[in-house]
Amino acid sequence: MLARPAGDRGSAIVEFVLVGILLLLLFLGVVQVGLVLHIRNTLAADAAEGARHAANLNMTDDAGGPYAERLIASSVPGRADTRCTSAAVTDPSGVPLVEVRCEVTVPLTFVPFGASTTIRVVGHAVKETP
Repeated sequence: MLARPAGDRGSAIVEFVLVGILLLLLFLGVVQVGLVLHIRNTLAADAAEGARHAANLNMTDDAGGPYAERLIASSVPGRADTRCTSAAVTDPSGVPLVEVRCEVTVPLTFVPFGASTTIRVVGHAVKETP
């Protein structure tokens, strides 16, 4: 059996710790991106649903914002600070639309010092006319 040189003693433990820290940071980064994308997709779906709600025949154009805020508060826990607005718009071909814009600030959980990002989404729906 060959003997190890005295200078290499304990190097496997140090390498394991260094590589383990890098892999942990990579894993936490992937989880953080997944959380932000989940919130963005949920926000976009709720904004589109708010636009569809306001686009109904007997609804006002500004009813979509509060409806989208209620949907977001129930589907994404802790997101009661969402700001949504809705308005009537017309697309370039002249079709009347209802547009709901939502914005939320999401804290980055695995980033130190209270870092956050703001997500903005827009939902559209064709306004029903008699």
